[in-house]
Amino acid sequence: MPSNPSSLLPVIDAGLPTGVVEPFGQRLSRTGTSLVRHTLTELQINLGKLCNQTCTHCHVDAGPTKKRENMDAKTADRIIELSQTCESITTVDLTGGAPEMNANFRRMVESFRSRGLRVIDRCNLTILSETGFEWVADFLANQQVEVVASLPCYLEDNVDGQRGRGVFGRSIDGLLKLNSLGFGQQGSSLQLDLVFNPTGPSLPPNQTTLEADYKRELKSRYGIEFNRLLAITNIPIRRYATFLHKRGKLASYMTLLADNYNSAAAEQVMCKSLVSIGWDGEIYDCDFNQMIDMPIGGETQTVWSIDSLQEFVDRPISIADHCYGCTAGAGSSCSGAVVAE
Repeated sequence: MPSNPSSLLPVIDAGLPTGVVEPFGQRLSRTGTSLVRHTLTELQINLGKLCNQTCTHCHVDAGPTKKRENMDAKTADRIIELSQTCESITTVDLTGGAPEMNANFRRMVESFRSRGLRVIDRCNLTILSETGFEWVADFLANQQVEVVASLPCYLEDNVDGQRGRGVFGRSIDGLLKLNSLGFGQQGSSLQLDLVFNPTGPSLPPNQTTLEADYKRELKSRYGIEFNRLLAITNIPIRRYATFLHKRGKLASYMTLLADNYNSAAAEQVMCKSLVSIGWDGEIYDCDFNQMIDMPIGGETQTVWSIDSLQEFVDRPISIADHCYGCTAGAGSSCSGAVVAE
């Protein structure tokens, strides 16, 4: 299967020496696991790196200055066209940056929803109160889009420390706005999930237990309700890797991930049923591989070089040592833990 022969060096920007952990591909071989995409049900689309926030854990390196790295109309049209070439696709996951800041966001949502596809918006919540984006919440409700919202903790200091001063308060306001439209409410079809990721170099706690804590605290403190909590492991690439390296914790974090490798989680990773498309039209096995420029199947492919997304079914998945992040403990995917704890 395709792998990265240079271990961690191209995966992170922090200069971690090789040999810190057993190479991920070697671990898979030793445990009798192979990563092959046998079906394609989910299309994840990164609309660009433009974001109204700058977060320490962001593997995308997104922020307010990333105005050039954003999807154009021609690429968006081609993705819409290609999405119709694979009948097994049921879900489109729109991410960024803040995907809502891309000029093509609304028409892509409308196109996918008109075909009955499930559409997910990875929303940072503060975009809902950003000047010029007051339309977002109502639009998401009208289109029956599922909202997956970032809220790494229910405590203000923890959130602001990771995502920026004032982010927690604006996030609470955003959640209250979504609740008022029916998101996360009992009996409503409008789905609202929250995302937890650790504020430090550790694995997420038990997702079910943490969900109960979130629901209790957010309800009692702010009257907020939501459907599910998704616990996601921070992947040691890009900005987060640099953040850890500067604090002397990158090597120990990689060791933690490798020591907690779970072969059952490796069998359930999201890349086995998903492909990821970047803002420039390049295609990857997952969002994390996209951020380190590791092409799908080890060969550069774009939306212009293929005739159908079906071409990526029954294909091996490109891997490197950052994949330990998705296979440690209960596992991690864009939909949270992948195995029961």
